[in-house]
Amino acid sequence: MDFHGPITPTSQRGNKYIISLTDVLSKFVVTKAVRDNTAQTAIRFLKEDIISKFGTPRCILTDNGTHFTSTLKDELIKQIGATHLYSTPYHPQTNGQVERYNSAMDAKITVLSNLRKTDWDDQLSFVTFNYNTSIHSSTKQIPFEMMYGRSPVLPFDHQDTNVTLSYDSEHAKKLSQFLSKLNEQAKIHIIKNQERYKQRYDINRSDPTYNIGELVLCKTLNIRYKFDVRYEGPYRIIQKITPKTFIIQHVKKSTLYRQVTTDVLLPIFERIY
Repeated sequence: MDFHGPITPTSQRGNKYIISLTDVLSKFVVTKAVRDNTAQTAIRFLKEDIISKFGTPRCILTDNGTHFTSTLKDELIKQIGATHLYSTPYHPQTNGQVERYNSAMDAKITVLSNLRKTDWDDQLSFVTFNYNTSIHSSTKQIPFEMMYGRSPVLPFDHQDTNVTLSYDSEHAKKLSQFLSKLNEQAKIHIIKNQERYKQRYDINRSDPTYNIGELVLCKTLNIRYKFDVRYEGPYRIIQKITPKTFIIQHVKKSTLYRQVTTDVLLPIFERIY
């Protein structure tokens, strides 16, 4: 789940953000245009647009924004019995499902909106529907079919004038088998896609290893200008969480700690260009 924005310009209804939630397996996306990115708005979206329509998620992954780390949000997660995971700081790929949708959504909304781009929230539902009814490159499946177990009926599809209703006592069993088959196929395609991305990523990239006590530099966040400092530090590695994730402490500012992954670290002895 993520907030996208602030979006410029503000829509005619006063909306500045888009909050969205993506199902990790099916890639089905739920979106809503909202006026702010507060914890209250996130909770309302979760209750009204997710839980009341699709049931309670078992696990929710978000970034570390204050709207997701507030006491209010934690209390709701606790009440509904879900697990709340946070993406690793400085590592947006962790929450890549939503990031992928955001990039596709922006281009389509831009084309569909009016000249002043003030009706972008009117186009959001159509763009989301288009995304959910298209074949996803990762799963090779249509998110809508994986969510509902049937093909979507599109506005231009031919409709018979006479409708006949039939009862199938095996419908529930057939639907379960159909969804299970789609899910297994999607998982296979996701794993293959991840392996392909990894191979492409690793082609020209070294695989550095770090140990407790080593000095490193850390990539600077939110670089705005070309000549901004790209790395800051020095930091000392004080804890190893996983082979790729560490807790680092600033050498001169002892109260400054960060949880980072190896792709934002640089050994202190390497030169920075």
